[in-house]
Amino acid sequence: MKTILVPTDFSATALNAAHYAAEMAVSIHADLLLLHVYSIPTVVSEVPLQINVDDMMTDAENELAKLKDELLLKTGDKINIRYKVQMGTFFTELEIACELEEPYAVIMGSQGKTAAERILFGGHTVYAMKHLMWPLITVPPGARFSSLKKIGLACDFEHVVDTTPVDEIKKLINDFHAELHILNTGKKAEFSPEVIFESALLQEMIGKLKPKYDFITHDDTDEGIMDFAEKNQIDLLIILPRRHGLMDRMIHRSHTKQFVLHCHVPVMALHQASA
Repeated sequence: MKTILVPTDFSATALNAAHYAAEMAVSIHADLLLLHVYSIPTVVSEVPLQINVDDMMTDAENELAKLKDELLLKTGDKINIRYKVQMGTFFTELEIACELEEPYAVIMGSQGKTAAERILFGGHTVYAMKHLMWPLITVPPGARFSSLKKIGLACDFEHVVDTTPVDEIKKLINDFHAELHILNTGKKAEFSPEVIFESALLQEMIGKLKPKYDFITHDDTDEGIMDFAEKNQIDLLIILPRRHGLMDRMIHRSHTKQFVLHCHVPVMALHQASA
């Protein structure tokens, strides 16, 4: 049975992602696992503060139980929902949960609208996109799941054999009966020999999916991808994180308009299994 894992801190953005995940779970007949990770706060004070760990866990379990009931009501009891509370570091506990559950996907909220959501969950999201080896979908505020009819794959056509998780992409396209768009995000000319060679390799790898190829000519890569996604009604964007690759250019920015955190379309990070 497929399992979709949903980390949550109960913020508005995280709760929206949980609703998105529940609808997706219905569409592919998957279970849902809600995960909350809490840590003991470090307080610098002359007056000792008493922290009741049991109360923290109980409060979290109550919130998860409430969310479970809400999602079951939304989906008409069509999915099986479990929940888990763990104490520790967010990413470490997320990795452990993934190793145990082997999820179909991890779904979590992207950067929220409030300053608190940007600092707390937004930071976790960016780090997980870069380092988590399991398929991870980030859901922007307000995004709703209806279906995945069009899936875009952002590709700079560099070392496609070593960096493209073909099996995962094929599974995703087949599970949702989606149309695949390959978005050439490289800075090279459209008819560069390197691009032609790499695109031929990619075509050989996933040709049976009959993808459509689109060349992003915008001076700003992430702006170009977002414009294309909105104009062409792309339901999900796939990016392939790797060292010195497209992901680095997208999230390692000094300015605040980061692609992953500001894209209006859900974004999936897929890592090559051998990476």
